[in-house]
Amino acid sequence: MHSKLGGRVAQSAEIALAARGYVTAIDVLTGLRWLHSRHVETWRQGRADALERLAAVDAARMAEAVCHLGEWAAGRGLLPSETAYAAASRDRRPLRFTATGDDEVERLFRVRWVSPDVGEARRQRIAERLDRAPDLVAVASGDPWACAGCGGTGPYLIMEDDRPHCLTCTDLDHLVLLPAGNAALSRRAKKESGLSAVVVRFNRRRKRYERLGVLVEEDALARAEESCLVDEEVRLRRRERDRERRAGQDVVFEARLTEEILRLFPRCPGERAAAIAGHAASRGSGRVGRTAAARAFDENAVTLAVVASVRHLDTDYDGLLMSGVPRGTARERIRPRVDEVLASWR
Repeated sequence: MHSKLGGRVAQSAEIALAARGYVTAIDVLTGLRWLHSRHVETWRQGRADALERLAAVDAARMAEAVCHLGEWAAGRGLLPSETAYAAASRDRRPLRFTATGDDEVERLFRVRWVSPDVGEARRQRIAERLDRAPDLVAVASGDPWACAGCGGTGPYLIMEDDRPHCLTCTDLDHLVLLPAGNAALSRRAKKESGLSAVVVRFNRRRKRYERLGVLVEEDALARAEESCLVDEEVRLRRRERDRERRAGQDVVFEARLTEEILRLFPRCPGERAAAIAGHAASRGSGRVGRTAAARAFDENAVTLAVVASVRHLDTDYDGLLMSGVPRGTARERIRPRVDEVLASWR
């Protein structure tokens, strides 16, 4: 695999493999930035007839990347198996990657590659998770919409037959919303409920779908609440242990990220490198340090974290934004200064 695209595919695949022990075509397509996670989420919701419609390239280019993935995976001795992709819509229809839906091409995209170092039990868990029918998704749309069944509207839309439907027309209007925030209660309410749907809303500022809660049967919610009251103290102790464990993991990760920053930028002050690592890797921040690429210590991801710090602390970038300068224009203006600082640290 000597082409430029092949190298980029290998880099994206290595990051996914290091993070999870397996890699899929979607990992590569998002790693190449031909797709954003919000595009994949829209496709999984059944709101696009093919993933190709949302990609920055056509099906031929996507297939070329997937062929490179297959060559790379075979060379690494990874184990292939096929993933069943179904829409999170009422009909659970099979999802298509390409507009034409050619069977042979679609099969290429459905292959997942698992590391031979992953044990049989974990391989089975991976297969069960990836092949499991997705949760039904109800979208809280910020734009006006009309139900394809009755012509009305409502707080949430459900996709069915490639068209939006209201809760009444999909026989889900008897469900109640359990807001997000209590993972144990949500998990138990979903398990108790014969029908359920995860409610999401698109955050335009963050450019991603965010979970608002879950629609469940009222009786199921009552049973789940009773169950949570019984073992509340045990779950509190478990959460405290989990917090301590995660805090220890974060300390180790930030130390390693600091070392990687200093390897790439040996003249960067040590305190500054530690501050960059701590800021970029803050849990729940959504910053570059929390990405799979950064956790695999990919050089590009680490460099992006350093660039972000320089941009905000060593230039007048923030002031330009506050004065109304467009983001792209502001970045162009401060680029020479960013390059100057990075050069002095290398």
